[in-house]
Amino acid sequence: MISTLRIFFVIALFTIFLSNPAKAQPRKGRFIDVSVGMGISAPYDDVNIGGSGFYTQGEYVFGLTRWVGIRPYAGIIITSPDGITDPLYQQQGYKVTSKAFLFGGKARICAPIPWVAPYFEIGVGASIGSFDTYTPFTDIKKSGLLMHIPISIGLALGRKHNIDVAFTYYDHPSAEQTSGAVAIGFTFPINQ
Repeated sequence: MISTLRIFFVIALFTIFLSNPAKAQPRKGRFIDVSVGMGISAPYDDVNIGGSGFYTQGEYVFGLTRWVGIRPYAGIIITSPDGITDPLYQQQGYKVTSKAFLFGGKARICAPIPWVAPYFEIGVGASIGSFDTYTPFTDIKKSGLLMHIPISIGLALGRKHNIDVAFTYYDHPSAEQTSGAVAIGFTFPINQ
């Protein structure tokens, strides 16, 4: 775990100082934001069962002001069951997984502080795919089109705030699970 965090930190620092300068919110204008990260799935239940995998997302950003932006998005999350250490849970085959295409819209509220701009995002969207939530307290298998609520907290980093580091979550009430990611993103201006 420490090794993974160290690698992530080194990559983030390397990217911040060596990336192309680009403008992003907290600036006005239109941008494309692409993020990738480690996907996770967790049940609503208070149990040590979950999934991990891959996450990627693209956003078309309308920076209305330095404080507020509208962000339609589309992404993919694919998670597999994590190794369960409890022998009783292993025998039962418990798992929490997500395999879905995500799309919708969200709004970002950002504090335009130089070099490090914290932000919060919330919106509404839909997921097309399959969700398994099988724990000692829940047995739900959903597939098709499901509504979700995206919530993110993060930091826009760099001189021009062109790098995002975020915790992104998609709450799926009908599947009784939350999917999400620890992600890093890059923002590119359009027509600038």
